Amino acid sequence: MQEPYSSKDYSDNARKKMFIRIIDIIIITIAFFFILYVFVMNQEVLLKFVIGTVMVILAIIYGSLKYEAKSLTQAKTNNDISKLVLLNERGMEVDEWELGDQISLLIGKSTAEHKADIDLCGTEYESLVNYEHAVLNCVAGIWYIEDIDSVNGVGLKKANKRVKNRLKQEIPYPLGNGDTIYIANTRILVK
Repeated sequence: MQEPYSSKDYSDNARKKMFIRIIDIIIITIAFFFILYVFVMNQEVLLKFVIGTVMVILAIIYGSLKYEAKSLTQAKTNNDISKLVLLNERGMEVDEWELGDQISLLIGKSTAEHKADIDLCGTEYESLVNYEHAVLNCVAGIWYIEDIDSVNGVGLKKANKRVKNRLKQEIPYPLGNGDTIYIANTRILVK
């Protein structure tokens, strides 16, 4: 069985991000020395004004392009979500749930009175899972997870991060492809 998010994918992604950071550092360094020359060493007021105006405009364009690229990347990873996969302790796939055209899913344990869409009955940490633990909602094509007042909490580890963060209750958090949801100690991979 293939790993859901392989170390090769992670290293390629990390290399691309490092390359972008290096380019950003080079651009900032060049801009710093350019500003130093124009505003400290140069005495012409008109040149300072023109260069200053151009620098502000370029900074705004650069910042908006970076923000737009980040938004497009976020939207792309969100639109790729098609299923959730339950992982065991060794990271092997145990169960999966297709999202299809669903817009809301309850994560918890099913009883005679309540039906959980993602039923974690029978999992290793079943005793730590509330009957209504968390909810997934799809809004404008983006999936969000929300802790609905669970006792043992909900964690989220983003695909490109190494740290798991505990979610604050009743605040929706966006999901991306490759993220891992922690329902108490039960892991669910977003694919």
